[in-house]
Amino acid sequence: MGTFTFEIDELAVPAAPQAPGWADFEAANGVRNTVEAEAYGTTDLELTAEELLPGWLKQAWEPKRLFVARSKGRLVGRGHYETLPEDSAEHAWLAVEVLPEYRRRGIGSALTARLEAIAQSEDRSVQIVYAPSPTAPGERIHSPTGFGSVPLGNPEVRFLQGRGYLLEQVVRASRLTLPVDPTQLRRLRDAAAAHAGPDYAVLQWVDRTPPEWLPDLAVLYTRMSTDAPSAGLAEPEQLWTPERVMQEEQKAAAGRRTALTSAVLHGPSGHLVGFTELEVPAESRRAVSQEDTLVLREHRGRRLGMLLKVANLELLAAERPGHPSVLTYNAEENRHMLTVNEAIGFVPLGYEGAWRRDAL
Repeated sequence: MGTFTFEIDELAVPAAPQAPGWADFEAANGVRNTVEAEAYGTTDLELTAEELLPGWLKQAWEPKRLFVARSKGRLVGRGHYETLPEDSAEHAWLAVEVLPEYRRRGIGSALTARLEAIAQSEDRSVQIVYAPSPTAPGERIHSPTGFGSVPLGNPEVRFLQGRGYLLEQVVRASRLTLPVDPTQLRRLRDAAAAHAGPDYAVLQWVDRTPPEWLPDLAVLYTRMSTDAPSAGLAEPEQLWTPERVMQEEQKAAAGRRTALTSAVLHGPSGHLVGFTELEVPAESRRAVSQEDTLVLREHRGRRLGMLLKVANLELLAAERPGHPSVLTYNAEENRHMLTVNEAIGFVPLGYEGAWRRDAL
C-alpha cells in the first residue's frame, strides 16, 4: 500500500465560466457542496460555481483567497481565507472543508495552518471559523451566550479546540417549506402592520435598488454589521456605501440570482429603517436563501421584522413561485428573530458553531 501524499496550492480564480482554471474552481465548489450536504443532511444549501464566481472576481470590500488540496490529481479539500480591506483590520475568517473519505490524513490541519499563517503575516490576530456541527449524543459544549450548544465529541469540535479556538456562539440554520398558506401570511402581515401603526409603510423592489434609497440601504447594511448579535466574536463594523450596494446587486445578477427586497419607510423621517432580502436561484427546484434582515434598534418593538419577512414572502410567491423552501441562519441568542421565523413556519435544519482564536 503506497504512502498517502497530497499537495496544497493557491487557486487562481478563473476570469469567467469555462475560462482557464474553471474546472478546478468548479471542483473546489463541489467540495464545499459535498461537505455542507453531509453536515446538514440535505442538498438544499448547494450553490453553483457560476453563482459564486462574481463574488471572487469583485472583492474590493471583501479580500479573499482560495486554496486547494490535491491527492493523486484529485481535488479533495479547500481552504477559504477572507479579511477586510483595511490594513488595520484585526479579523480574518477561515473555512476548511475536506471530502469525507480523505479526512484524518492531515489535509485539514495543513490547510488550516496555511490560512492561519496568512492571517499572522497580515497581523489579523482575531481568527473566526463557522463550522457546522451535526447532532450527536453525549456531552456538549454550551455557548457562552447561554443559547445553544455543540457536541463535544464531534471531530470538528475536537479539531478546533485542539488548535486553540473557543466557542463563542451557536447559529441555527432553519428551513421554511414553500408554499406558505397565503391566508396565514396575510393574517400575520395585517396584525404586524396594525401594531406598527401608520408611521410605517412597506416598499418593495426586484433586483436593483431604486437610486433614491441607496444611501439609506447602505446605512442599514453598515448597521447590520454592528447591530446583529455577534457574541464574543466582536465582529467589526463593515462600512457600506451606495457604490458597494450596487456592486453587490451586480454580483447577484451576474450569478443569475434574483434579489427580492422589502424595506420599511418611516414616514415622519422619510428614511428606511429596516429591510429584508431574499436571493432566488434561477432554477425553481432549488431553495431560496434568506439574506440579511435588520430593523434599526431605535425602531424595534413594533413588529417591523415580522412585517418585512411576511411582505417579502408574499413578493416571492408573486414574482418567483415554485421553489421548495427558504433557508436562513440566525444566532441562537437572537430570540426575537427566531420567534418571528417560527411563527411563519421555519423549523430547525441544523446548527453550526462560531469559533474564535486570538493569535499571539
